[in-house]
Amino acid sequence: MRNAQTTLQRPLSRRLMPLVYALVAMVGLILALTWGALQVQITLAGFLNGESLWSKAQKQSVIDLDAYAVSGNAADIDSFRRNYAVLDSDRWARDAIASGSFDHEKVMQAFERGSVIPAAIPGMIFILEHFPSAPHINEALRAWYSTDDAIAELAGIARQLQAAHAGGGLSGAELTRQRERIYTLNNYIGPRTNIFSLEIALGASWVSEILFGSVLAAACIAMLLWLRMARRILASVRGTEERYRLLFDSAADAIVMVDETSGRILDVNRTASIWTGRHANELIGDRFVHLFVQSISGQQAGRAATNTLLGLGGIKRPVETQTSLATWGNLPVRQAIIRDISERVAIEQERRVAAEALASIVEGVIIADADRRVISTNAAHTDITGFTSVALQGKRFDESRRLPDGKPLPKSIWEDIAAGRNWLGEVQSTRNDGSSYPEHLSISAIRDTDNQVLYFVAVFTNIHEAKLHQHRLEHLARHDPLTGLVNRAEFERRCSESIALAERERLAVVVLFIDLDAFKIVNDSYSHAIGDRLLVKVADRISRQLSESDVVGRIGGDEFTVLINRLSLREDARPIVNRLLATLSEPLIVDDYEVVLSASIGVAGYPLDGTDSATLIANADAAMYTAKTEERNTFRFYTPMMHADTRRRLQLASELRLALSRNEFHLLYQPSIELRTGRIVAVEALLRWQHPERGEVLPGEFIPVAESLGMIRRIDEWVMQAVCAQIQVWDLAGMPPIRVAVNISARWFGHPAFVDGVSRTLQSRQLSPKRLLLEITESAMLRLGDDTERTMRTLHGLGIEVAVDDFGTGYSSMAYLKLPAVAYLKIDRSFVTGLPGNANDAAIAEAMLAMSRSLGLGTIAEGIETEAQHDFLLRAGCAEGQGYLYSYPLKADEILHLLCPNQPQFPVSKLRLVPPKRS
Repeated sequence: MRNAQTTLQRPLSRRLMPLVYALVAMVGLILALTWGALQVQITLAGFLNGESLWSKAQKQSVIDLDAYAVSGNAADIDSFRRNYAVLDSDRWARDAIASGSFDHEKVMQAFERGSVIPAAIPGMIFILEHFPSAPHINEALRAWYSTDDAIAELAGIARQLQAAHAGGGLSGAELTRQRERIYTLNNYIGPRTNIFSLEIALGASWVSEILFGSVLAAACIAMLLWLRMARRILASVRGTEERYRLLFDSAADAIVMVDETSGRILDVNRTASIWTGRHANELIGDRFVHLFVQSISGQQAGRAATNTLLGLGGIKRPVETQTSLATWGNLPVRQAIIRDISERVAIEQERRVAAEALASIVEGVIIADADRRVISTNAAHTDITGFTSVALQGKRFDESRRLPDGKPLPKSIWEDIAAGRNWLGEVQSTRNDGSSYPEHLSISAIRDTDNQVLYFVAVFTNIHEAKLHQHRLEHLARHDPLTGLVNRAEFERRCSESIALAERERLAVVVLFIDLDAFKIVNDSYSHAIGDRLLVKVADRISRQLSESDVVGRIGGDEFTVLINRLSLREDARPIVNRLLATLSEPLIVDDYEVVLSASIGVAGYPLDGTDSATLIANADAAMYTAKTEERNTFRFYTPMMHADTRRRLQLASELRLALSRNEFHLLYQPSIELRTGRIVAVEALLRWQHPERGEVLPGEFIPVAESLGMIRRIDEWVMQAVCAQIQVWDLAGMPPIRVAVNISARWFGHPAFVDGVSRTLQSRQLSPKRLLLEITESAMLRLGDDTERTMRTLHGLGIEVAVDDFGTGYSSMAYLKLPAVAYLKIDRSFVTGLPGNANDAAIAEAMLAMSRSLGLGTIAEGIETEAQHDFLLRAGCAEGQGYLYSYPLKADEILHLLCPNQPQFPVSKLRLVPPKRS
């Protein structure tokens, strides 16, 4: 084996070895010259860097010294010393080297203190020590030495200035003289610094040229010598060995020559070395079997066998080996040709993976020939259709598929696919048991090199569940999830369709807008869950009263809409509306509760009240609002005036928001008369709105709007602040301390901050709680429930009295009259108007007065306008009265003049005091 290796390899290697040595020597020489040039350049760069820092330090020291001369600032002299230290350190290092005897470490440290590049310091020391007379270096050093005395003189000036400043400062003349010295020295040093920089730069350039020329010359000489040697050696390399090696190494397959006797490798080509990741010298002498993962025993010569070739780092390469026996010199040699089959294995692996993927995907797959006859199917196809691949062999796969409308797949599908496009669509497919299902089908083609169709590939999915889910989503998008009725968008769509049909057939379409009366009370009294179940029952009742062609929808909260089709006139809907009112007013049983409701209905019809769905719904809504406002449990047909009222309310709401900020509200005061004496004992504060364009707006018009907007609390707070401020003004004017009544809304009375707000207002004005009487209607007290009693007890603890207003006009509860804060009962004007002639009013008034006396409550009658009413109430025991018989509501200053005789008098209109009648 060793002899064969010597015969085949060593002669050539020995011939080439001198060439290798020469090349290594040449490269070494060039690298050495280049390294020397680099070191010189680094040294010169260090010179330039040191000069730059030295020049900067020199200039900065002059600047600092001049600044110190002027200001005497210690920071300037400290900065001068730091920069001077740099100059002195570099100078000391230079002189130490020039002396010929110096401490190398100290010189290194001195240059480092001068901030010279550390890598350049050894070279600088070498040049200053051995080549101070070199061209340009000599001139540069001469310029440097010439600045020593001037720099030393700067240090002397610094000491003189420091002494002068320590002794009380410089005179003007002395300061000028020293600064001139500094400028003179700077002017001397500056040009020599420039000469130093220029000479160093010229020296660097000169040295670079010399070094480059030297390296270039050496490289050229070495190259010429090496080329001459190479030509001579390569010209001698001829013969069989070279031709064999060329063919051997250029083979695409790996070739390994193996000693048949020992099984060891004799030679390998380049490909074998690359594949194994090992050099040829490493492989030669190793055993052939070590190259593979599996055993190669039993492999017959001339027959191919697959195996796995081991590479560097554990990399494995699938290969196919084929061996043959030959005689190499005197040795029996087995020549092994190893072929890489990675691509073939990868293709087989891809085919296997594709087959497994095809079998495992959930979509059904059909592969058919160019005539659309089935060749194979996957497992999912059988699961979905029930047809096996064998059962469909030779049958056309499109025979069991139809379009959703039942028609066969059109010819245009195959034309599109033939044109190079894929087809996607929904079809109806038939199972093995005869049933059908919706299918999403994709068909594509596999073509040959001539673009002719070889196979069709059809991929399909059962979309039955997806379509059911889609239908559910579409239903949810169009219907109310609580009641199952259509929502607003769907109702408007169907209404538009009905209007289009009615226009063609000249019929009428009617829209009903239904709103439940007092539904909020049900939610508040029971629960929202009860309210939801109640809405479901209401929706069912409405639906039962309609025909199949009619549509009922829920558009929000307790609001329902009804679409009635194919009527001749709008008024033909009246019987249906009456049935709806009747059925909705019947009691509803929800869980264990019996709930009685009513509804208000607005009616609008096409074409009289609108020509589109949005207009009809809006007009029906306006009619419903009118029905709810005027009566409830009734219906109204739409009229144009209803929208005018709505627009007026909207305008009023918009203007009401600005009224408080614009200070448009003011108060009038209605006197309350003691019936027995005719004396004014109290006034009631009445809110008025002085609109800048409409004039005075009465509370009955804007208070409901303020309540709907949630502004009533702010208005009540404003009234409370204004009343307390007015009481304070009256007290300061000396007016008798009368009681002032203030009307309180239920919204503010039930607010958690109500009591604290009233208390703080009284305290801020330093008013007695007895000066204030809060009036709240009994209906508001009933709505507040348990919170009323808690608020009343708190007010009683503060000493604030309450009057029950409009007693007897709503749902009465005698229990509230026993609350501690209730001190007065106000008899509504509806019971006073008929006195004394109306027996019922007389009986009711006498009963209220008797009950008040029994409960210890004061009584105030409203709306007294005749002497007869006054006399009746006085005899019946009423304590106080209000009305136009005594006085119209007055301004605050009119009340002041009325009760303060010493104030300047002026006519008070519509004021009449009735003297008490004595028996």
